[in-house]
Amino acid sequence: MIVAPSVLSLDYTRMDEQVRDLNASGAQWIHFDVMDGHFVPNLTFGPDILKAYRKLSSLVLDVHLMVEDPAFFADVFVRAGADVITFHEEAVKAEQIRPLARQIHALGRRAGLSIRPGTEVQVLQPWLKDFDLFLLMSVEPGFGGQAFRPETPQRIQQLKQMLKEAGSEALIEIDGGINVQTGRLCRQAGADVLVAGSYVFHHPDGIGKAVSSLVEV
Repeated sequence: MIVAPSVLSLDYTRMDEQVRDLNASGAQWIHFDVMDGHFVPNLTFGPDILKAYRKLSSLVLDVHLMVEDPAFFADVFVRAGADVITFHEEAVKAEQIRPLARQIHALGRRAGLSIRPGTEVQVLQPWLKDFDLFLLMSVEPGFGGQAFRPETPQRIQQLKQMLKEAGSEALIEIDGGINVQTGRLCRQAGADVLVAGSYVFHHPDGIGKAVSSLVEV
């Protein structure tokens, strides 16, 4: 299982220390949430913060764009060091989705497409072979610390079957309310990548123990 700790929950008074712990933890990716205050009612990080992570870590930088203009932000964050760029199906017109995936691939990066919990998984059908991963939100995007949506495993199973039928090897990534229990449900349903913020950075036994527990679900 690929674990992608979400630095939305990182303690920024201890950034160097916590990134060192991440580097040693067994996590393979770092999940970086970009919010513009329009697509979701919150503001987070700009590209300069991502540049700092690039200097501190060789882990895959997994950028999740929760923004109204993902084409602009994709280019900005690739130049800042992103390895994976994921944007929302709900943020753009259908005819813009495939060209934006191609734009990201042309920049030499992996492309992901995300949907909110209330968006039907079936909407992803036209693009199953255009993306390297699909991110199913298991909470409403915008804020950390929310409870895992119980319908998520069924949505994972549905997407897994769709990918199989399409002959796609795209990864399924889950974000929101992830801990050992919900992570295990996601793995059993067919998920490949778990994003966890509060669970990793607020774990009583430390970042390393938290990540290990998710790798082994």
